[in-house]
Amino acid sequence: MDKELKKQLEITATKVRMGIIEGVYNAKCGHPGGSLSVCDTLIYLYFNRMNVDPKNPTMSDRDRLVLSKGHTAPALYSVLAHRGFFPVEDLKTLRHIDSYLQGHPVIGKVPGVDMSTGSLGQGISAACGMALSGKLDNETYKVYAILGDGEIEEGQVWEAAMFAAHYQLDNLVAVIDNNGLQIDGKISEVMSPYPIDEKFKAFGWHVIVIDGHDFDAIDKAFNEAETVANQPVAIIQKSVKGKGVSYMENQVSWHGAAPNEEQYNIAMSELQAKLDELTK
Repeated sequence: MDKELKKQLEITATKVRMGIIEGVYNAKCGHPGGSLSVCDTLIYLYFNRMNVDPKNPTMSDRDRLVLSKGHTAPALYSVLAHRGFFPVEDLKTLRHIDSYLQGHPVIGKVPGVDMSTGSLGQGISAACGMALSGKLDNETYKVYAILGDGEIEEGQVWEAAMFAAHYQLDNLVAVIDNNGLQIDGKISEVMSPYPIDEKFKAFGWHVIVIDGHDFDAIDKAFNEAETVANQPVAIIQKSVKGKGVSYMENQVSWHGAAPNEEQYNIAMSELQAKLDELTK
């Protein structure tokens, strides 16, 4: 990846993380941990890969993204806002009773959201339907689905995996955010989905394993995905829950909790320092 592009993505990632913290803090609730772990891939997709237009968010030939782990909406909202779909200032209204930015994405309410999600396991099924529709209509768009590693404990995920392979949905890419933690603790202890890569291979998917916070690795993975024919692609990204905020990293307690004022100030100070370092 070009060094300047990588730097710009890293700058955007820091701004997006600040937007995540801003939203969850002002909501006094939400899911910062998984939002912070998945945002680098979302940034890469919306700023360097996907065919989208903030001025025409429902254009028919756009690439689609389904946030199957819908509780990490703060990440998607912050990315969409920084991409220009709606004002960044609106992130402060997250989960407020009169806000269009609710706790899970809602299609038709939030510009740029392609599917309402929240009940874990269902998003990947919707993504399969979108991909099959594209195939039947000879459309060229891609469908991207973002799943949590705890989410793949849901049986519906594996029904969708079987469906995608059977219909050779090579226009579908699923990203599994493998940060190792879910609401009740380590995924390996709650209900281990390991080995994730071998499971998807057994279901007929092309599998790529990467560092989910390395833009070079992310770029290489999605370039490889473009070369795959007659198979859906699963990108398993090793990530850090709470990435970018020191006291949140690898802490299951930040799965679904909002920072207080002191914690908010610490997080924003750390991220501002990172942004200053990147832009000096």
